[in-house]
Amino acid sequence: MSSNAAINAYNNVGIDSGVASADPHKLISMLYQGALLAIANAKSSIARGDIPARGKAISHAILIIDSGLNASLNKEVGGDLALNLSALYEYMSHRLLTANISSDTAALDEVARLLNELKEAWESIRQPAAVTPPVAARPVQNEQLVYARG
Repeated sequence: MSSNAAINAYNNVGIDSGVASADPHKLISMLYQGALLAIANAKSSIARGDIPARGKAISHAILIIDSGLNASLNKEVGGDLALNLSALYEYMSHRLLTANISSDTAALDEVARLLNELKEAWESIRQPAAVTPPVAARPVQNEQLVYARG
């Protein structure tokens, strides 16, 4: 096994075990992080002039946004918030397509900025486990309304 294959195998095990042990809130955070990493890889590929790697990285970011973040929205219960997030995710995917066609790093930066803002907002609504009130006393949070539970 080559060192690159070993590193990839190690990374996949780390991701797989992280996903297996993550709660729904953490899974959404991981999707944001994965999309941001894919965009960073796309920018690096553009800088190197590596067109196939650029396409692969941008396709990966689009897949995470469309099949991960957008698909996990609960649009029936989440109301306007879920619908607005869905529209924003569709906009991001469109901008990523544009970035792929024209090697547009400004479009990549725009999507990364939007994802970072959403990721920070998502992470700010997480209550620490030690101070989480009992279920009966806990108010309904946006995360319960917006994203489907697994």
